[in-house]
Amino acid sequence: MAYDRNNIFARILRGEIPCNKVYEDAHVLAFHDISPQSPTHVLAIPKGEYVSFDDFSQNASAEEITALVRAVGHIAREQGVAESGYRILANTGAAAHQEVQHFHVHLFGGRDLGGMLPRR
Repeated sequence: MAYDRNNIFARILRGEIPCNKVYEDAHVLAFHDISPQSPTHVLAIPKGEYVSFDDFSQNASAEEITALVRAVGHIAREQGVAESGYRILANTGAAAHQEVQHFHVHLFGGRDLGGMLPRR
C-alpha cells in the first residue's frame, strides 16, 4: 500500500492539525489520543512515511527504530505508568482494524487494562 500524505498523522506532523504533544525528537512525535480508551492514552508516531509496523520494521533506519522504542519508554515514565503497568499496541492492516495508514503505537495505562483479547 502506498503512503497517503494526506492522512491525519501526516497532517499533524506538518502542523496543519493541532495535537496535545507530550514528546518530540528528531524521529518521533507523541501526543494524547483525542478519544482516549484509558486514563493514559498516548500515540507515538515516527516522523517518516511508514504505513504499518511491517513497513517500519523493514524500511526504517536503525536510528528511527531505536528512537521510537526509547520514546515509548520515556513517555511511560513521564506519564507515570511505568511502575504500575501499561500496554503498547500497534494495529497493522484491515484485520487488526488499523484506522490510520501511518504506523503508530498506542500507549495505554492508568488503570487495570484487563486481559489482552477475549477468548473464543
